[in-house]
Amino acid sequence: LRIHTGEYPFQCHLCAAAFTENSKLVAHLRTHTGERPYSCAHCNASFSVSGALKTHMRTHTGERPFSCDHCDASFLQKTHLITHMRTHTGERPLSCDHCNASFAQKAHLISHMRIHTGERPFSCDQCNKSFSQKPHLINHMRTHTGERPFSCDHCDASFLQKTHLITHMRTHTGERPFSCDHCDASFLQKPHLITHMRTHTGEHPLS
Repeated sequence: LRIHTGEYPFQCHLCAAAFTENSKLVAHLRTHTGERPYSCAHCNASFSVSGALKTHMRTHTGERPFSCDHCDASFLQKTHLITHMRTHTGERPLSCDHCNASFAQKAHLISHMRIHTGERPFSCDQCNKSFSQKPHLINHMRTHTGERPFSCDHCDASFLQKTHLITHMRTHTGERPFSCDHCDASFLQKPHLITHMRTHTGEHPLS
């Protein structure tokens, strides 16, 4: 009933948090004390609340109880299913305060916000470069290690990034997905189409 009355009688003495039930206050206090009394029997993981342990156990059992009604996807947590459903509905409820961009996932909004703030929290320990997204750092690190994990099945070529492999594969398949609206020309890569379009528009960007 306190959910309806707005009453929160159980207050944390260490911060401003308040709760409708004492059990929720007890669980919250563990965020201050660091206590994690719920331990996994299969690995070293431990948790502050029993529900988190229950969810974790699914990584061992393989249980994925939350299934999508529109495709074969299934998930460990209900929140993951809710996020996935947005790929079907097109819902993008998380909006940027600085522009018109909107996103289905909070992580994508956080990453986008760095465009506005200039934050680049992922730093290379080999040079002075830093990046707004972790995948960009991972790709960059390969320039130091020499790793080229994306290999062509048809020749000896290998690449730093998957997108480079996809582009390369078109040299084998003959696919030319970027087509000109004004003539029959088509291209392997979008930059090649952009350059070609200038023959129609007369644009000379370097002049």
